[in-house]
This record gives sequence, structure tokens and C-alpha cells, in this order.
Amino acid sequence: MNEADRFSLEALRHIHKQLDDDNDGGIEVNESVEFIIEDMKQQQTNKHSNLHREDQHITVEELWRGWKISEVHNWTLEDAVQWLKVSVEFPQYEKNFRDFKVDGNTLPRIAANEPSFMSMQLKILDQRHKQKLNLKALDAVLFGPPLRPHHHWLKDFVLMISIIIGVGGCWFAYIQNKSSRIHISRMMKDLESLQNAEQSLIELQSRLEKAQEENRTVAVEKQNLEQKMRDEINGAKREASRLRELREGAECELSRLKYAEEELVQVRMALKRAEKEMQSDWSVPEALQMWLQLTHEVELQYYNIKKQNAELQLTVAKDEAEKIKKKRNSVFGTLHVAHSSSLDEVDHKILEAKKALSEVTACLRERLHRWQQIEKLCGFPVVHNSGLPSLTASLYADHSWVVMPRMSVPPYPIAGGVDDLDEDTPPIIPQFTCKFPSLSPRLCEMF
Repeated sequence: MNEADRFSLEALRHIHKQLDDDNDGGIEVNESVEFIIEDMKQQQTNKHSNLHREDQHITVEELWRGWKISEVHNWTLEDAVQWLKVSVEFPQYEKNFRDFKVDGNTLPRIAANEPSFMSMQLKILDQRHKQKLNLKALDAVLFGPPLRPHHHWLKDFVLMISIIIGVGGCWFAYIQNKSSRIHISRMMKDLESLQNAEQSLIELQSRLEKAQEENRTVAVEKQNLEQKMRDEINGAKREASRLRELREGAECELSRLKYAEEELVQVRMALKRAEKEMQSDWSVPEALQMWLQLTHEVELQYYNIKKQNAELQLTVAKDEAEKIKKKRNSVFGTLHVAHSSSLDEVDHKILEAKKALSEVTACLRERLHRWQQIEKLCGFPVVHNSGLPSLTASLYADHSWVVMPRMSVPPYPIAGGVDDLDEDTPPIIPQFTCKFPSLSPRLCEMF
């Protein structure tokens, strides 16, 4: 027996004496259970089976022989250091263990809590650390090495799946959020272009009103000029009559010739002015003027219906865009917008409104240019007239069968909001056709 074995044997004798409460030279099962519960503060009373096995009365010799063949007795320095760090949880004493070269055969001295060995050689001064190290060493020496915790592969698998799902969900949410932001930015750009188109339509409308006002001013000036020319012609006629009377009353033939020449000159001037008046004053049947005015008013009614439908589509697109803009302020709202088809629907509504505004703008420009040319060729006002009811009553003797276009939507802006309208009924944009059989085919084709 070497020196390390002698120290271990002495330590085991001291431990045996601690367990042998009745001092009969042997450790009974009840003494082991009582030692585990009271001294080691453990409730796992089945540990005594590892010590006793089939022997109910363990002597010092039997305890020594069991220790010699135990797994802990054969621990190396590395095993002891690993036990210190993992089971005892005192990694700060690793250097002390390595300096003294503590192995499995040294643990009984720690379990016996030798004061000189613990304090002088291992240099452990904290009483709480000594007590914990003593209890852990007793557990290892008497009942074998500490059991390794069972590795739960199912928990690891579930944790790994949870991590993968979490990372995948975060990545998917990031991608969807980024995609929704790009989509919304595009939608905002389309909405901005739609507002620009609306502004250009308003400007074109103001130009149309200005042009109509100019046409009315030109018509008034033309009437004044015609009246002035008539007054000048009447004055020339009166002057010619006066000269003729003077010629007839003159006694001298020379005077009569002079007056005749002056009268001839006045008549020629009057004829030239009359010729100019006839060239400038092209007489047009009054009925044609009224039919043209009625045609303009009917076409204006169809244009207003088309314009109101376009403005309604613009209002609906604006409201839908504002709703989506409010939803995307929250995380769940962004995910809901990204997964729903509302973005595509709003895009479709914006494109439709943009297309409708473009058509209305083009129609307004073409109509303005066409009616300006017609007024210039005909020489009488068409845009400025007495109104659709008055023209209908004047041109149709029995106008009860005549169906004129009416506004199919409430005037813009809508007092109750866009949501009060029936969204299932698409706006009807009527096409203008010639419904006046009394006009010639050429005029129908012109209008």
C-alpha cells in the first residue's frame, strides 16, 4: 500500500465512523438513508442501493474493497478537474487541483474534510466552499460518479425547428414589408400623376371658359360693326337723295351734270359698301343656328357625364390609397396589406381613373377646337345660347318623345362621400350619336 492509499484508507475509516451511528462496526441500510437525508440534505433515498447492493452490513474492509474497484477511484487528474468544474461548479480551484495533482484516489480525503489537507494543501479557505466540496466528494466516493443529465434530443429538435420558423418568419415579414413599401411608393407616384392630370384638366376648363367669353365679346363687336356699317350706308343713301334733289332743282345743266357725277360717285360708294356688307354678312338660316346650338348643348351634357364619371373614379382611387396608407403604419396592417389583393385593386382603380381623365382631357381639347372653328366659319355664336330646355322647346313642336341626356351621378364633390354610391354598378359613359334627322349627313358627320 503506497502513501496515497494509506491516506485514502484513513479517510474512509473516518467516513465509515460518520455513517456508523450505533458503533457496531458496520453500516446498515437505515443508517445510510438517514445520512443521505440529514447530513447530505438529499431526498433521493434510493442512492443507498449503490452502496449496499446485497450487503446490509458494510464494514471498513468491505468499504475499502468497494472503493478500490469503483470508477471514481480510477479517475485521472483531468477527470477530477472536470468533476470540480461541472459537478461542484468551482472552476476557480482548478489551479489548486492541478498543483496538488488531485485524482480519484484523493477524493476520500476531501470527503473526510481533513482540515490540514483542505486549507493548507488545496488552499480552500471559504467554509461554504469547503462544505459543498465535502458533500459532493462524499456523494462521489460512496454512491459513485454523478449521473449525467439525459440529453433531450426531442427538445433540441423542437428548439431548432422553432428557431428556423422564427428566422424564416422574420425574413418573410421583412421581404413582404419591403415589397409593400415599393408597391405603395409606386402607387403614390401614380396617384401624384393622376392629380397632375386633374390639375391640367382644371386649367383646360378655365381656358375653355375664357375662350367662350372671348367669343361672346367678338360676337357683340361684330353686331356693333354691322350696325355702324348700316348707319353709314343709310347716310350715303340720304346724301345721294339730297344731291339728286339739288340736281333736279338746278337751272343750269352744268350744275345738274356736276350733281349727277357726285350722285354717281355716292351710289358707287354705297354699292361697294353694300357689296362688302353682303360678303361679310353671310345670311344663315336661323333654324340651322338653333340646331347647332342644340347639338352643342347635347354634346356638352354627354361630356359632363363623362367628366363626372372620371372625377368619381379619381375620388374612389384617392380614398382607397388613403386607407392603405393608414393601414401600413402598423406592422400587422403592413402584413395584411401585403397578403391581400387590395394593392392590385387600388393600382387598377388608379390606372382606370388616369385613363378616364386622359380621355376627358383629350375630348375637351378636341371639342373646344372644333366648336371654335364652327363659330368662325358660320359667323354666329353657338357656345353661348339660351340653354337646352329652351332650344328643345323651340325646335320640337311635340318634345315629349325627345329623351335628352341627364346627369347619372350626383354633382362633384359628393356630399355623402364616395362610399354612398353603388360600387357594383359601373359608370356608364355614353357615346354621342347624331339624333337629329333634319340635319344633313355632312353636318352630322361634322358634329
